[in-house]
Amino acid sequence: MGENVPALLLKKIRNRSARVGVIGLGYVGLPLAVEFAKRGYPTVGIDLDPVRVRSLRGGRSYIPDVPQGEIARLIRQKRFTATTDYAALRRLDAVMICVPTPLRKTREPDISCIVAASEALARHLHRYQVIILESTTYPGTTEEVILPMLQKRGLKVGADFFLGFSPERIDPGNPEYKTSSIPKVVSGVTPACRRVIQLLYGQVIQRVVPVSSTRVAEMVKLLENTFRSVNIGLVNELALMCHRMGVDVWEVIDAAKSKPFGFMPFYPGPGLGGHCIPIDPLYLSWKAKVHGFEPRFIELSSQVNASMPEYVVQRVIHALNAQGQALKGSRILVLGVAYKRDVSDVRESPALEIIQHLQKGGALVRYHDPFVPRLHLDGYRHRSLPLTRANLAKAHCVVIVTDHRSVDYPLVLRHARQILDTRNVLQKRLRKVIRL
Repeated sequence: MGENVPALLLKKIRNRSARVGVIGLGYVGLPLAVEFAKRGYPTVGIDLDPVRVRSLRGGRSYIPDVPQGEIARLIRQKRFTATTDYAALRRLDAVMICVPTPLRKTREPDISCIVAASEALARHLHRYQVIILESTTYPGTTEEVILPMLQKRGLKVGADFFLGFSPERIDPGNPEYKTSSIPKVVSGVTPACRRVIQLLYGQVIQRVVPVSSTRVAEMVKLLENTFRSVNIGLVNELALMCHRMGVDVWEVIDAAKSKPFGFMPFYPGPGLGGHCIPIDPLYLSWKAKVHGFEPRFIELSSQVNASMPEYVVQRVIHALNAQGQALKGSRILVLGVAYKRDVSDVRESPALEIIQHLQKGGALVRYHDPFVPRLHLDGYRHRSLPLTRANLAKAHCVVIVTDHRSVDYPLVLRHARQILDTRNVLQKRLRKVIRL
């Protein structure tokens, strides 16, 4: 492997006796920890949320993509355990950092969770430990922020410890692509770091893609999600344009995607949600501005995408007006409040902003979401309303925001007075169905 990588560490990785830890047990960290535990590595999950830790210790999963029986089995077999205590780090051979990286209100990166995890690692760092950052961040974070903290005690990267970056690529709710089957980009601060990290991930991931530096790997993740954000922004703007022109944007896209080359279909929607696509491009935008570069495409697409929830509300108002009904005093049923289909995550969900706008306009807003039983939002505290004939009929307008597969859409179509379908899930051209 390389003269700087101790043979004992390589042996432990290959025979799967290396002790693996994951800091942050959310949608990214928990599936990763489970994958290592399933492959035989003694695995520790570290999370500061005691509710999560108690749940896992009791054999209960709170992530839909991680089966409850799998957690219970790994706990029972003592292959996986969870703790809130950072002291567990001193016993680990390899640690992955999978903590949140949100934006501040100023639209600047908030890497405070990365810093906190790195401080804990610095306190407990020992020789021949492997540290990998997976949290999405701006290019330079691994070497400019984490590396100096870890080297304070005199240990040398590439010889005494091994540091790198590997962007998470998890897609919650995707039944086809799971942690082990999604190609893994890996990097290291030094060649020795990259080699040992490549070997480690190669034990649990089907395909590992090494790149030359941590900055390249950090940029890979931002490119992937900025690509999606810009193209979604383009098709959202096209949807607004087509509405003005009286053209069916969904038919346009379906016809365009028949071209076998040079076109990739993206679809309009009520806005972006989740912890990646609405946020990651702004990390890149911020870093570009630090270097004196104005990222115009990124900024414009973010503006277009951010405007979509308000546009949805305007379409609701127009739909109500057609019935002779004002927004104030109207009854609106929102179908789906998670940020994407078949998940329970509501972070950055456009449904939240849509509900807030509707409420400010005086509407009585209820929601149905089989994955989100309760929703607390700035004074809006409700439980998911049962999807019944009576509840559908009561609503002046039903707004499909998230297209969960388990929703009974034929029931919705039969009994709703009017439907605003922001996802084209009904694919119907009926008088009472309004498409985005």
